Amino acid sequence: MKKLFLFKCTLLLLFSCTSDNTNVENKDEMSSFMSKKGDSLIINERDCASQDILEFEMKKNPELISKIEKIEEFTKGALVSDIFEIAQIQIEVPVVVNVLYRTSEENISLSQIQSQINVLNQDFNGGNAEFNQVPGIFAGVKGNVGITFVLDRVIRKQTTRTSWAVLNEEMKKTAFGGIAPTSPTNKLNLWVCTLSGGILGYAKAPGTALELDGVVIDSRYLGTNGRATAPFHKGRTATHEIGHWLNVRHIWGDSTCGNDLVADTPSHNAANYGSPIFPHYSTCPGTPIEMTMNFMDYTNDVSMYMFTNGQKDRMRAQFLPGGYRYSFVQ
Repeated sequence: MKKLFLFKCTLLLLFSCTSDNTNVENKDEMSSFMSKKGDSLIINERDCASQDILEFEMKKNPELISKIEKIEEFTKGALVSDIFEIAQIQIEVPVVVNVLYRTSEENISLSQIQSQINVLNQDFNGGNAEFNQVPGIFAGVKGNVGITFVLDRVIRKQTTRTSWAVLNEEMKKTAFGGIAPTSPTNKLNLWVCTLSGGILGYAKAPGTALELDGVVIDSRYLGTNGRATAPFHKGRTATHEIGHWLNVRHIWGDSTCGNDLVADTPSHNAANYGSPIFPHYSTCPGTPIEMTMNFMDYTNDVSMYMFTNGQKDRMRAQFLPGGYRYSFVQ
């Protein structure tokens, strides 16, 4: 019972890298959200408000926690019984990029979009240059996820909005000037727009509504050229968020020395920012060396460059029969 209680509590800490301050249906919820975040968004640091966002979603849809529990039960079972099948699946994910723009600068080029697809294919297949530079202590657990991403189409829409709020997700709703997702059961929808609140991007967890499923990235942090802005100009924001979309959690488990449900990642006392000097020791029991180069930490793009085998297995399990993303491989 204790483990089940802890798991349910952990569900309140997941999957959306966001903060926001405009155009939300429930102003009381927004006021509470912003009071928790404070007014001091730090320039050039990743920022996340996972617990607040998911709590907001669960209040609108109380059934979400049950859906996430079932997905986690399936994942845990697959990791025990279907590990061979997990390794054998050929996975190709078509990507629909939905560009919402007001200015010509926000109407990012096809070159910038393709550069992001290229980064995803490197990062999810051990093809990034840094993959062979993983410190020796972690070299034995670095994972080649084995997922290929293919640009399916680019949909562009001009808007009068200067930025888009996160909590109400209007960038995904045609009634509010956004773009509805294309075939979300077998295509990854990636919305590119200017986000309010200093947010780089966020992802929807497996189990959330299909009409909202996908990833959102600010156009300043997508890909490696064009509008891409340092220190988040290497395409790793999308890598991080797609990790969430595929059921991988922040490496610190969204709490002090928390649990990311992955056996081969060390305990982190909190998120890491910037470009930490290796080795960086955790304050958690045993003072392990933290895996600051993991894509699911909060370091700068140049400092994150690996998934682990455990994270790989969690992602690939979603594509097994009965898995939440199985429709992508049918």
